[in-house]
Formats: sequence, C-alpha cells, structure tokens
Amino acid sequence: MAILEVRNLSKSFDKLTVLKDISFNVEKGEVVAVIGPSGSGKSTMLRCVNQLEKASGGTIKVCGIDMIRYSEKGKMIYADSKTLREIRLKTGLVFQNFNLFPHMTVLRNITEAPAVVLKQNRHLAEEKAMELLAKMGLETKAQSYPSELSGGQQQRVSIARALALEPEMLFFDEPTSALDPELTGEILKVIKQLAADGMTMVIVTHEMSFARDVADKVIFMEGGYIVEENTPEEIFGTNASDRVKQFLQRFNS
Repeated sequence: MAILEVRNLSKSFDKLTVLKDISFNVEKGEVVAVIGPSGSGKSTMLRCVNQLEKASGGTIKVCGIDMIRYSEKGKMIYADSKTLREIRLKTGLVFQNFNLFPHMTVLRNITEAPAVVLKQNRHLAEEKAMELLAKMGLETKAQSYPSELSGGQQQRVSIARALALEPEMLFFDEPTSALDPELTGEILKVIKQLAADGMTMVIVTHEMSFARDVADKVIFMEGGYIVEENTPEEIFGTNASDRVKQFLQRFNS
C-alpha cells in the first residue's frame, strides 16, 4: 500500500518553475533515496510534501488522506487546516542544519512537541525521549544544550525529535551535508538502523554508496524533473541512462 502518492506536482517561484510534473509513490516500509545535481528541485519537493512550501499544481495523498486534490471544476484545493494538521503529524522532517532550539536542553528539544502538540503527559514524554536518546547513543546528553554537542550529536538529537512524534514516515533533507566524513558515518549508521526497523523514509542525499546500499528505490532528479526512477541495482548498474552515469562518474572517480 502506498503511504505517499504524489502526482503531477509542480512548484513555481514567480516566473521560475523549479518542479515540473513530479509523480512517484512511496510504499509502507520503503526507503527512497533522491539524488541529483544541486538545484534540481530535490529539497523543494520535500518541502512541498511537508507543507513548508505551497505547491503550484498537482496532487498529494498521505496515508490515504488527500492533502492536495482537484475540484470538479479543475481547481487545485488544499485540505482544511484540521486535515493538514493530521497529515503533518504523520510525517517527520530532519533538516541538514539540525534546527534545534539553542535555549533548550536536549531533553526538552525532544519533549516539547509531544507535550505541546500532542498534549502528552510530560513525564511520559520524557520517558520516551530517554528511550530515543539511548537508541541514538546519547542518553548521557539529556541535560546538555545543542552548543555543547558535536554536529553529529546534534543531528542524532534532531532525528530523535522527529521520531518522538511517532510519524508514519521520515523525510531527510541532506542530513549529512553539514558534517565531516567521520560524523557522517554516525548519522548513516542511525538511518540504516531505522531502515532495518522498517521505518518508511525519503532521503535526499549526496552519499551515493549509502543510497546504493540502503534504498529500495532511487529517484534521480534534474532540472525540476524526475529523470529516472529505479532500483539501486539499475541506477548504479550498467543499465542506467547516460545522464545518470555521467552524474555518478564524479562520485566514482
């Protein structure tokens, strides 16, 4: 069953069209890697699906719920605010620059949304947060502040924060781009474990070996289009299109 259905998605900023007729599905438990050159629309696509940008056209369905649809008269319509909130709680987004609250401890960064948005008992929220921190290898950092953590530790906290809302799927927007190679390994290990646990994920990444090893499906974007969508074996094998091969050459050299 498709947990995410995107059809003919488009997005324009004034006269600049950055997404053009984007269509794809994500199945429950599937890991989808999105690759392509900078400026191809990868992050904009994630932001539209996560309601951080308003689409210019197309339809999006999350967990069977219409986020964007067309009326009988052909007008694009967003769902009402209550439905959009319901959809928002089914997804989590991990940013490349962590986006933690600097004035809050690690523990409060993770518990704030469950306590305020979901109205969870704060004690129960803290118990859940400590479980997530233990999973991330950060149980001793609960009372630390973001400025006291390494970049890799901050990113693991941001993943724990996203997981605290118990989303149906996670989106990662280049989660290792702000990290050095050693810290990148920390984050990729966490994401691999999430994949092994069956978490549905869409990951925009420049880590080609990671995309090849972890993804069930790879989407290659360029110029606002999906140029190719296939299994890692096909994308990274000899049957890929010439454009994909050309793009991958600089990672294999």
